[in-house]
Amino acid sequence: MRYSLFIVFILFSTLKAIAQVGELLWEDNFNTGQLNLENWNIETGTGVNGDFGTGQVDRATNREENISFSNDEPGAEDGCLVITTRKEFYIDRNYTSARLNTAGKKSWGPGHRIVARIHPRNVKQMGQGFAFWMMPDEIPAGWNSLMWPQGGEIDIMEYVGSIPFHNLGSVHYAWFWQNNEWADWNHGHKGFYYSYETQQVPNPAEPSYGNYPPDENDPNAGSYGFHEYGIDWYSDRIEFFIDDNVYHIHYLNDGGAFSIDGEDQSAVLTREGKRVGISEYSNHFYEWHPFEHKMYPILSAGVTGSDYSYGGPVNAEAEFPCSVFIDWLRVYKLDINVGISQTASREFQIYPNPAKENLTVSCKTTGEYNVKLLDIAGKPVMQGTFSNTTEINTSGYTKGLYLVKIENGRQSYSEKILIN
Repeated sequence: MRYSLFIVFILFSTLKAIAQVGELLWEDNFNTGQLNLENWNIETGTGVNGDFGTGQVDRATNREENISFSNDEPGAEDGCLVITTRKEFYIDRNYTSARLNTAGKKSWGPGHRIVARIHPRNVKQMGQGFAFWMMPDEIPAGWNSLMWPQGGEIDIMEYVGSIPFHNLGSVHYAWFWQNNEWADWNHGHKGFYYSYETQQVPNPAEPSYGNYPPDENDPNAGSYGFHEYGIDWYSDRIEFFIDDNVYHIHYLNDGGAFSIDGEDQSAVLTREGKRVGISEYSNHFYEWHPFEHKMYPILSAGVTGSDYSYGGPVNAEAEFPCSVFIDWLRVYKLDINVGISQTASREFQIYPNPAKENLTVSCKTTGEYNVKLLDIAGKPVMQGTFSNTTEINTSGYTKGLYLVKIENGRQSYSEKILIN
C-alpha cells in the first residue's frame, strides 16, 4: 500500500481535540475459557474469491487449534483469547487460521471509543499478519446488500511481520456510488503508520519491508508486548491511536482539514511535538456516507501468498504456530462529541453519479447558488445559477472525471462526478 503524502511542519492547535471517554458500554475480557457466541461469530472457509480479498492462502476454521484461550500470558490483565495460524494441510490449504466478528450482534458508530489490547507475539516474518478492523453492519434503505468499498472499512490494527516496527491505521472507501456495484478503480484509501519506538508517524512516513524478524527482546517491535489499539469515532472524523497516542485523524468531509476542493488530501503535521497524519475525505456521494453508520469489529489472522498482498508472500523462514493474544475488547461512550458536524454534504445532492445524459443538482435550502462543472484540469466547461434545483445535460461532454462546485458567497461545496 502506498500513499501520496506531502509533509508540513506546523503546529495546528485548531485540530487539537482530547477525547473525553465516558461510560463503558460493552466489553469482552475473554476470561471464561470459551468464546461467547452471543457476541461473536466464527467465520470459516477461504472467502468469496478464495482468499478473502486479501491474497491469503490459509483456511479459517472453528477448531481449538486456531481459537483457544490462555490464562498465563505474561503482561495480560487476566485471561486471553488466542488466535493461532498453523502450517498444516487442512481440507485444501497448507495453512489454517481464524476469523471472528460480531456482525448482526454488536456494532457501533460515531460517538464511541472502540479499543482492544492485543499482543501479536509470533507475527515476525513476511507473510504473517493480524488485523483488528471494522466493516458495515447497516445497509441503505431499499437495498439488500452493500458493496465494498462503498460501505467503508476501518483498519484499526493492521500489523504484518514484514514491517515489524510499525502498525497501519487506515480507512477504505469509494469515490462513486456506481449503483452499489464493484469496480476495481473505485477505491479510495487513506492510512498512516505508527512507530512503536517514537509513538508517532515515522519519518519517512512510509516504512518499507525489512528488518525482520525482530529480536524477541526489542521493545520497538509490535511483537514485543501488549498495546491498546483503538479509535475515537466522532461525527466528523475518526482518530486512530495506540496507547492513547493519536497518529492518524481522518476527516469525513471535504474541507474538514484542508480547503474545499473536491480532492482527497493527506499531510503529516506536527501536533504537540509529534508527527500526526491528517487525511480527508470519504463522503463522496449522497447515497451513503460510510463512516456515519454502525460497523462491527473483526479479529483475524492470515498468511499472505503473493507480492501484491499487503505484507508480502510468506517466506520459508516464517515460524508456525503463530499466535496472537487478545486481552480484551471494549467500547466506551464519548461524553463530548468534540467534532463539529459538517452539513454541506447533506445540504446538497448531486445525482446520479456516474451520470450518462443528465446530472441533477439540488439544495434543501432555496437561495441563489452558482454552479460550475470543471474538467480534470480544473477548466470550467459549464457554469450557471440556480435557486433550488437544476439539471445539467452531460451527454455532450467527454467521458471521465469532473468536479461540480457550488457557491453562494457564504459556503462552498464540491463533489467529484463521473460522466460515462
